[in-house]
Amino acid sequence: MARGKCPGLGHIATCHMLDVGNGGDAMTRIMGVLFWGAAWLCLATTGQAESNSPPVRYRSDPPVIHSSWDDLLEGVQTGEDWARHREVLRQRYLELIRDPYKPQKPPLDLQVHETVEVDGVYRRLYISYQVEADERAHAYLGIPLRIADRAPGMVALHGTTPDGTRQTAGLSGDATKAFLDQLCRRGYVTIAPEHFVSGERIPPEGPYDTTRFHQMHPDWTAVGKFTYEHSIAVDVLLTRPEVNPDRIGVMGHSLGGHGAFFLAAYDQRIQACVSNCAAAFFRHNPEVEHWSRDHWYVYFKHIRPGLLRGELPPIDMHEIMALIAPRAFLDVSALNDGNPLTQRQRVLMLLKIADVYELLGAPQNFAFFVHGQGHGAPHETRELICGFLDAHLKPPEATEARLLPE
Repeated sequence: MARGKCPGLGHIATCHMLDVGNGGDAMTRIMGVLFWGAAWLCLATTGQAESNSPPVRYRSDPPVIHSSWDDLLEGVQTGEDWARHREVLRQRYLELIRDPYKPQKPPLDLQVHETVEVDGVYRRLYISYQVEADERAHAYLGIPLRIADRAPGMVALHGTTPDGTRQTAGLSGDATKAFLDQLCRRGYVTIAPEHFVSGERIPPEGPYDTTRFHQMHPDWTAVGKFTYEHSIAVDVLLTRPEVNPDRIGVMGHSLGGHGAFFLAAYDQRIQACVSNCAAAFFRHNPEVEHWSRDHWYVYFKHIRPGLLRGELPPIDMHEIMALIAPRAFLDVSALNDGNPLTQRQRVLMLLKIADVYELLGAPQNFAFFVHGQGHGAPHETRELICGFLDAHLKPPEATEARLLPE
């Protein structure tokens, strides 16, 4: 009789192997095979059990999240530090958009071309006004019919859609992006200006082609141009007696999404800003040249040589967005809108902007929402956008919760 251990069992397994002399050799070999087969099965089963066991997890403190976006507050410890740093960033921003090269602002010369009442809820005006000495912009202006007191004013900006501001007014295109109609129904006096290469001003080369603009203004930028014009749209809002000048906001989608935070960083009259599906930033962006194409829509023509050398401008989008603080700002984006890794960097970027609001004692004025529905404006984001604007531009009683009477 032989005795052996079954590895992996942790105890002795006894295996009886008959010894019957020469006549028992075959039986011995058979029993030996059976023994070692059982031993290996025992080992494999034990290993599988160990691999299925949950790992031991230990408690820990939360780690500090470090990222390249930390440069936003590098060397900044106090509100006074931020005020000095903010002025540096603002000058860099104005240089990026080439603001010193904008033309002198002309008189508005506001004209109304059409007036329509919509569902007994608001009046929609089609208007035009001067933006340069020989150039007029067109816009839809919606005015709610029942305004108890002066209402908040909104600038609603469209993306690169062929329908332009007609889509924003709800007259064509994608109904989910009919922001003027949606906002007017919630009590906002809303202006929806056309982008300067759309609508009544589509150039011969086609919609959103900036070739002729750059020929006329070789030292300016398209971002400087549309930001300047959107600021003039605020001037138009403030001509309306129905508008509360202390409650002005801006929101936009896509091209209008980054147009919204460009305007809020530029114009201090903006008290609340919502950016929906805006473009990516300069860093961590394998398609950064799209900010300075050599055709079609060119945002910043002057930075192209540097980008082709791999050099980024001295200011990025997180620093421009931070110029809005401590005023209200909501960023809405989708992880599946563009490069997935770039979009995940957006979350880290926004966390750093949140630190600026914390530093300034206004964390309640900043929010971001990240979803998985691509480049659009689904129901939940529209509800969130309007709720955020209501909370920051309407009186407190407009959004306060109430208990039922006993």
